Amino acid sequence: MRPTDIEALVSVGRPAVATDGSFSVFATSRPDLAANRNVGQLWRIDLPAGEPHRLTRGTADTSPQLSPDDLRIAFLRGDADGKPQVHVIASSGSEPVQVTDAPLGVGSFAWSPAGDLLAYTARVPEHGRYGTVDGLGPEAESPRRITGIRWHANGLGYIADRPAHLFVVAAPDLDSEPAYAPAPDPQSSSSADPKRVPAEARQLTSGAVSHDGVVFTADGAEILTTTDEIEHEHRDLRSPLVAVRVDGTGERVIVPPVLSISDVAVAPDGTIAILASDAGPGGIDFVAPGVALWVVDGDEPRRLTDPETIDLGEVGSHITAVGDDFLVQNRARGEVHLLRVSRDGDVARLRGGVEVVGHGADAAGERIVCAVATSRSAGEILLLDSEGVEARLLTAFGDGASRAGTVLPRELEVTAPDGYPVHGWVATPAGDGPFPVLLQIHGGPYASYGIHLFDETQVLVDAGYAVVYCNPRGSAGYGRAHGRSIRGRMGTDDLVDVLAFLDGAVESDTRLDRDRVGIMGGSYGGYLTAWTIAHDHRFAAAIVERGFLDPETFAGTSDIGSFFGDEYVGTDPEAIRAQSPMAVVDRVTTPTLVLHSELDYRCPLEQATRYYTALRRQGTEAELLVFPGEDHELTRSGRPRHRVERFEAILDWWGRHLPV
Repeated sequence: MRPTDIEALVSVGRPAVATDGSFSVFATSRPDLAANRNVGQLWRIDLPAGEPHRLTRGTADTSPQLSPDDLRIAFLRGDADGKPQVHVIASSGSEPVQVTDAPLGVGSFAWSPAGDLLAYTARVPEHGRYGTVDGLGPEAESPRRITGIRWHANGLGYIADRPAHLFVVAAPDLDSEPAYAPAPDPQSSSSADPKRVPAEARQLTSGAVSHDGVVFTADGAEILTTTDEIEHEHRDLRSPLVAVRVDGTGERVIVPPVLSISDVAVAPDGTIAILASDAGPGGIDFVAPGVALWVVDGDEPRRLTDPETIDLGEVGSHITAVGDDFLVQNRARGEVHLLRVSRDGDVARLRGGVEVVGHGADAAGERIVCAVATSRSAGEILLLDSEGVEARLLTAFGDGASRAGTVLPRELEVTAPDGYPVHGWVATPAGDGPFPVLLQIHGGPYASYGIHLFDETQVLVDAGYAVVYCNPRGSAGYGRAHGRSIRGRMGTDDLVDVLAFLDGAVESDTRLDRDRVGIMGGSYGGYLTAWTIAHDHRFAAAIVERGFLDPETFAGTSDIGSFFGDEYVGTDPEAIRAQSPMAVVDRVTTPTLVLHSELDYRCPLEQATRYYTALRRQGTEAELLVFPGEDHELTRSGRPRHRVERFEAILDWWGRHLPV
């Protein structure tokens, strides 16, 4: 792959399946360089073996949900101001009808069981902010008074002055007369605003507390949602599950704030299931959090899966009810397996060799449809039977990437000096070599590299580099003990593991040049890169990207600073410095490129600028590249042109310091 070939990377969102299993709808997304944004539409495919075809022609249509009668599809599309709003079309295809007109756009949404209502969450801006007063720009707004320990979020900005609330609106009649823009009336002194939506929404919640998620109870009388209140003293990751009456007469607590809840589903018989983890008595134990499947069938939630061996914490994981059972996604050794879990806690794995992505799967009858990524594709639709025995790939979105040219990485396991197994991959260009070697380190740290097509690796291999990457201790997918092993010990076993894997990879293939090696990583990978080059000087150059570089200042600048550092490096000043790349920056002699984004609130820009400044002041060769308007997600969802420019800067850096 070349940098511009990211346009061929088509990702697929969570599919929706008709109740009779006759068809499925889903959304795709891909970077478009000309539009300089991610673009995508809704697709429909008849089951079991139809051809996918586009249902919509929007710029970025996402999140399709079928109505209970399967005749309509609700989805998100940007309005005239680019804000995501709920739209509805016929499931056979029609002109979309805009249903919501939320000033800051819609978050999550759901159909009522009767199909007569749509419920959704939307942030409600404080008057005088975010365009609520014409002509008042952000720079002229009143100051913000902050009294809690949180005030911003990566990819969003300030949060206290725009809490998310719950709304309901009547579902549109697609056969009704459309609304027309009013013509000027010479007899009237006032002008009428054009009607943008067919019905007014009704707000169900209010106040400073935000609401996340929308799930109707089986009888349609209540909406399940979690709440988030900005803490005044201490961070607490636990969240209550509440039921809000659709008629607006109040709400009740279903599950008190004893767990950190990430997803909610309701089975046909009304049983509530949740994905949640135990955040400990202090409410901030999130290191390898142990996300499990629970059911709410009594006074307290009952856990069905073992978090020590089954990891359901993949970002965007979703519960799907299948009869009396539930489908969930388990991270394991670079794959994300689809599991079927009974209410007795029996677990069956349905499919291996893929990564289930896009929030998982949907099912109807004996058919399961899931979004997957493979070693040759960023996103496809896979059809399974209810037992996961028979499988059929229904799409071929990866063909574009294959035409661009990709390599299949080689799986490898290396033994660290202390006997610990380290699992990973090696991606190598075609030919006899010798090839310069790049050691890649993933973020997290409780995340993982996987088997899916990865543009970061493919672009480097296309440029002539052998790329080595692994899941060291601290990563996800190898049991909870593996993930928690570096708590309070960052830069110890994880450093040992990545260097051992690098040595093992080089020894396993004579085409890899052990004397020409570079290192790079982002987020936690930026941390471990900076830490490594302070302790090992074999590398020709390094790239430190969006890094967690100074735990001491991270607490007061990051959107997760109120708990991340406390849990990973502790609170003792000496212990913090013993794990801090800034504390050992004076040992770095490796030429270093520092990459960062201007609006990164996860690992704030000051982490990069202070690290870069320290390198330059001591005479270490260094460069700093800052991307305007981007946040922590630049490499995954940033503007396509910025993503290409980033690749070009990386290739230029390696071309100068580690030429092929």
